[in-house]
Amino acid sequence: MIRKEARSHPVNIYMGGHIDTAAHTCREYCDKEGLCVRLYESFYIYKDGSEQGFTVSFMNYPRFPSHWWNIDKKAEELGLLLMKACKQESFSIEGPSRTRWFSDRPEDKVDFT
Repeated sequence: MIRKEARSHPVNIYMGGHIDTAAHTCREYCDKEGLCVRLYESFYIYKDGSEQGFTVSFMNYPRFPSHWWNIDKKAEELGLLLMKACKQESFSIEGPSRTRWFSDRPEDKVDFT
């Protein structure tokens, strides 16, 4: 028996949209990049609303370990592809120490510098 381990680096993409579209997009990306992700349905409830969506989970798979920055990079790449495919205007990526929010909404495009 072989045992391997890798430093944990769980990352999740949270987005509204149809899970079938997300599955198709994830499948194409994973085939191209040699990845494995977990995709599951989510129901988001927020101030003044709610919507169906999905969560895409990445892990540092010990059989094919990766650096944390590569996992973050792949999550951002896939998140942007999913945003376009699912016709969404925003999504979030949660990692072990920070959560990043991406928005293409005109009202969110404010320069804070």
